[in-house]
Amino acid sequence: MGGSPPPGWVRGPASLAKALTGELVERIVRGTYEPGSALPPEPVLCETYSVSRTVVRESVKVLQEKGLVQVRQGSGTVVNPPTMWDLLDELVLAAAIAVDEKLVVLDDVVVTRRVLESDMANVAARLADESAVERMRALVERMDEVVEDADAFHEHDAAFHDVIMQASGNRIARAVVRSLQHQVANIDRYVGRTDRALREASNRGHRRVFERIAAQDAAGAAEAMFAHITDAWLVRRSESADPDRLRR
Repeated sequence: MGGSPPPGWVRGPASLAKALTGELVERIVRGTYEPGSALPPEPVLCETYSVSRTVVRESVKVLQEKGLVQVRQGSGTVVNPPTMWDLLDELVLAAAIAVDEKLVVLDDVVVTRRVLESDMANVAARLADESAVERMRALVERMDEVVEDADAFHEHDAAFHDVIMQASGNRIARAVVRSLQHQVANIDRYVGRTDRALREASNRGHRRVFERIAAQDAAGAAEAMFAHITDAWLVRRSESADPDRLRR
C-alpha cells in the first residue's frame, strides 16, 4: 500500500506530521496515489510510517489545506486532480518541479514572473522617485564591477529587481514574485548556466530596463523587462528549444 518509508525517515524532521506530510505530498505529485484514488486508510498509514492516528490526521488536514486531497464521507481521503493543488505552496511546487522532465512548471514560473515584473516595471517608470532611480543606477554599475563574483552578482541582481518592484507599489505582485524566486533559487535546473558571459549579458538587460525607467518610458520599461526575463531564462534553460508557452 504505497511502500515503506525511506530509511531513517522517522529520524529526520522533528515533527512526524511534517515528515509524513512531505512524504505524502511527494507520492501524490509523483502519481503513486493517482487523482480520484483514495489514500490508504488510517491504520495502514500508521503501520507503514510508524506513526499515531493523531499524526496521520494532522497530516491529512495539511494536505487538504494544500488542495491535494479531500475527505469524502464513505470514500475516505481522496486525491484531488492537479488543477486543485496549491502550486504556490513550497512543498507542492518543489515536488511538481522534481517530476517535471519537460520543465513545464519552471516555464510557467518564468511566465508568471515575467507578466508581473513587466507590469511593475511599467508602473515604476511612472512612479519611481529620484532615490529609487539612483539606486537602480548604482546596482547596475555595481553588477558590472562584480561580474566575476557569481554570488555577489546574483545578490545585486535580486536587489535590482526588488527596487523596481518596490517602486511600483504593488505589494501583492512583489510578494508573489519573491515567494516564487525564493522557492526556485536553489534548483539546479532553474539556475542553469552561470558563467561570466551570461552575467554580462544579463546586466545589459538590466541596463536597458533601468534606462527606460529613468526616461519614464513605461511601455519601453515593460518591454525591456519582458525581454530580459525571457532571454535570461532561455539561456539558462537546459533544453535548447524555445518552448511555445514562452512565446508571445
